[in-house]
Amino acid sequence: MINPLKIPEMLAQANQMQEQMQQKLAQTVVEGTAGGGAVSATMNGKKQLLRIHIEPLAALSLTSGQPDVEMLEDLIVSAVNDAGNKADDAIKSSVQGMLGGLNLPGLT
Repeated sequence: MINPLKIPEMLAQANQMQEQMQQKLAQTVVEGTAGGGAVSATMNGKKQLLRIHIEPLAALSLTSGQPDVEMLEDLIVSAVNDAGNKADDAIKSSVQGMLGGLNLPGLT
């Protein structure tokens, strides 16, 4: 049973944990790639896109040597989605680490 007199203390601990989590996520950096590394996207654990890198040859069509904008757009989307998935994994790992195995429903 929860002691009602300890609720303010528990809330303060929860706020402190949330601040620590936000700091950790801001410092976590992940990279997603597409096209065998032709395009890479870097984002932090807060899912803020930090950088896009495009190898110059990724913009050219393999057949005509002309820019292939549609293919490049697809590669960028794939790289950003890959980075987003890696950020989700980092977030999940951080949350589980912070909660120390409390086995709360929906977090595993």
